[in-house]
Amino acid sequence: MADIAAGEKSGKVVIKNIGLLLSGDIDQPILDADTIVVNDGIITAVGKFKDCDTADAKTTIDVRKTALAPGLIDSHVHPVAGDWTPRQSQLNWIESSMNGGVTTMISAGEVHYPGRPKDIVGLKALAITAQRAFDAFRPGGVKVLAGAPVIEKGMVESDFKELAEAGVSLLGEIGLGSVKAGYEAKEMVAWARKYGIQSTIHTGGPSVPGSGYIDKETVLEADADIIGHINGGHTSLPLKHVCDLCEQSTRGIEIVHNGNEKVAIGAARAAIELKCPHRVLLGTDGPAGSGVQPLGILRMISLISSMADIPAELVFCFATGNTARMRNLNCGLIEVGRAADFVFMDRAQHTSGQTLLESVQLGDLPGVGMVMIDGLVRCGRSRNTPPATDVPQVVSGHQ
Repeated sequence: MADIAAGEKSGKVVIKNIGLLLSGDIDQPILDADTIVVNDGIITAVGKFKDCDTADAKTTIDVRKTALAPGLIDSHVHPVAGDWTPRQSQLNWIESSMNGGVTTMISAGEVHYPGRPKDIVGLKALAITAQRAFDAFRPGGVKVLAGAPVIEKGMVESDFKELAEAGVSLLGEIGLGSVKAGYEAKEMVAWARKYGIQSTIHTGGPSVPGSGYIDKETVLEADADIIGHINGGHTSLPLKHVCDLCEQSTRGIEIVHNGNEKVAIGAARAAIELKCPHRVLLGTDGPAGSGVQPLGILRMISLISSMADIPAELVFCFATGNTARMRNLNCGLIEVGRAADFVFMDRAQHTSGQTLLESVQLGDLPGVGMVMIDGLVRCGRSRNTPPATDVPQVVSGHQ
């Protein structure tokens, strides 16, 4: 699938015969609807086919009673330039992740950029460049929210104001640069928040040269918007400290693929027990030393659902609506006015589960049958997931 620029229009799209509609909303994870209508990449109707205006569609898709969910959101990636990662010397990792159902990625810092500048002028320039580049260039159609500067000592409030005015809306992981003390981070987090820039803090042991150990007390003092890879990236804090963070902080609880799996399960269970599952969001923390994981988000959904014994329809919300709400994104939920970013799935062929949700609850991955971004079909049957039992069909129109 070719890399594209933003702006291509879908026209009117009718998606019918949906068997299972996952909403992304953790308060109502399954919708009683079988049809979605889209106009120029935006959802305009969700309901029963007989109640929707389905006339004069440019494209009609028959979902064939399979499942549709919001496109998955990877809350924690480290992009560099285009669809290339120098960390693994690999091309097309973003497009490959789209074949795993991911339609949006959030940068936690362009930390793998060769010769990454660490002076204040340079780090701001890199952030602005990355934000501009990925805003205009979508590998495989995926929306990559990039330009997340790694903060360094010596930055002042005006630096954050300048970044915000230039369009930067994220900070890279706090702790990957020279700012590691809680009191230093707290001041810069406050400056970022003042100008509408969202912050994420590294949690646990060091991951790359220059990063450091960030403990529970530092995370609480810094009070960043997202507790980045709460299960470690890769080395985790003790599970007791992770559970304390879930209880003592009100911020986002980010669980990642490239972390400690046992602690991932413990953090998810803690969020359920504390009655704050809406705070959980999922990421891969890739590319990383462990590689690129095109199915990382689906694997996390399956892992948490099966091992933490959380209903699969709720865990899908961790990777969609929860993230959209905490990250202020116009996607991730099936509702009128949201972006038409969807992943179409069915249970994998030969899974022991009788339904998609049951198969995920048993620990199997679903089969992706189609991915749509802004109302445009970006791939059919995924080359990366196990084959879906059935797949949607474009029955009219041209994509």
